[in-house]
Amino acid sequence: MASQTVDCLEAIAHLPAGGTLIVPDVSWDEYERLVAGLGDRPGVRVTYDQGRLEIMSPSFEHDSITLLISLLVFVLADANETVLEGAGSTTYKQEWLKRGVEPDACFYVQNAARIIGVRRINLKTDPPPDIVVEVDVTHDSSTKMKIYAGMSVPELWHHDGRRVQFYQLVENEYVAIAASPTFPILTGAVLTRFTEQGLAEGQTAALRSFREWLRAQV
Repeated sequence: MASQTVDCLEAIAHLPAGGTLIVPDVSWDEYERLVAGLGDRPGVRVTYDQGRLEIMSPSFEHDSITLLISLLVFVLADANETVLEGAGSTTYKQEWLKRGVEPDACFYVQNAARIIGVRRINLKTDPPPDIVVEVDVTHDSSTKMKIYAGMSVPELWHHDGRRVQFYQLVENEYVAIAASPTFPILTGAVLTRFTEQGLAEGQTAALRSFREWLRAQV
């Protein structure tokens, strides 16, 4: 394993929760060795953009928000009888563009049937997620937006530590929108409300309230 990869792995081992490590001038091969070296290690997000490597170690608050949003999405899909496949923080790589990214969470809805049964995603043959989720508590993930746009991810949900904002891909750029195109009943304000409830009162309480709210909308 190359010395720079070893150095990165050692630095990651000492990265505090919520910390970010940025390494410039990293080759694609070094990036792939690093990802392979990390394996399925939880709690690390790696972003690679044409030589710039960014490694983030999520905090407890970050992962709590991510999990709450994911749980709420699954409840919503179940209530709507919508087929939904979550892909978590899967690594999406585009070697031909020298880019790689790991969302905090992502979902297949329109393309769910195409990836059911797939064991390893290949963006040359498989679709990108229909929705990606990025949570910013101690770091800025705005640099990821151009990577997702390059992947043609149609919908991005961004939580900045206070509220949720939805974005839709329009002509290769993300435009802020009020409600999710995939789940029109869901606005940024609604998702913020139940995420905040989950942080304050617990996940079970938030999910119960969300189910009650959904029933009231019918």
